[in-house]
Amino acid sequence: MELRQLRYFIAVAEHLSYSKAAQELHISVSPLSRQIYQLEDEFGVRLFVRDRRRVELTDAGKLFLEDAKALVRQAERVSDHLRQAKNGAAGVVRLGVALHLGDGVGRVAADHAKRYPAVEIECKSIYSTLQNEALREGQIDVGFLRPPVDPSLASEVLYEERLVAVMNKANGLARRRSLRMKDLANETVYLPDPNVGVGMRELILNLYSRAGIAPHVTPLPLSVSSPSESHKVLLAANKGIFISADEPSMRVDNINVGVAVPIDEPDAKIAVCLAWRKRESSAVVLALLDTARQILGAAAAACA
Repeated sequence: MELRQLRYFIAVAEHLSYSKAAQELHISVSPLSRQIYQLEDEFGVRLFVRDRRRVELTDAGKLFLEDAKALVRQAERVSDHLRQAKNGAAGVVRLGVALHLGDGVGRVAADHAKRYPAVEIECKSIYSTLQNEALREGQIDVGFLRPPVDPSLASEVLYEERLVAVMNKANGLARRRSLRMKDLANETVYLPDPNVGVGMRELILNLYSRAGIAPHVTPLPLSVSSPSESHKVLLAANKGIFISADEPSMRVDNINVGVAVPIDEPDAKIAVCLAWRKRESSAVVLALLDTARQILGAAAAACA
């Protein structure tokens, strides 16, 4: 049984005329009649009662008509889905989202959902360093992260974030409009765990080094739950400061105890990167990458 035969049968059944069905299908009557006979032979049943004056459906034909229409509709749905998948308009794409990048990735997801409503977007909160392995192992398809990015992966810089010093409002530096690294010489700084934030950790240490400062460091324990909540607790204790990216979702000016002061140093910035597997062929994934570039403004530079 072929889809073509089902469509031929439906046309004859709806017109109850071979000539009218053939005209609709843009074929001659002979091949149309031959296909109907083949369909009947395959099932060993008569679908039509026909003579020179009339064509009528048999009881079996009436029953088969509904099934034939359902099969054709299902085949059309499958065909539509395959076309959408080929064009990146249907399927599933899994995103990894690093700490405090939810606002930007949310804009990407919202815009992509409008363009491709049949695409399902799955998001996982994954520390930047851990996204490299997640991409390599196929746990996610696209990563939104900060450096470093494994050179075995493809990557681009989306934008850069300025760094801020986050501190308790009671800190004497909290009223400053901006800070130099030398201003932080006597402050204890919480450094990210190297297993999950090696890029930010190295950047902060390099800033201190260039300023000729040996920082007072307190390691920041790895938080399995919400890192932002542990940050608030540490800020409330007023025992140290954080140096972090000035992502909107990280700004703490509205928190009772915390304030973020920009760091006025040329290198006090970190890239936000888009990463994916090299030789990626999935149209669904490639379409999401294009949306991210359009919404977040990717630069033509690899993420180091």
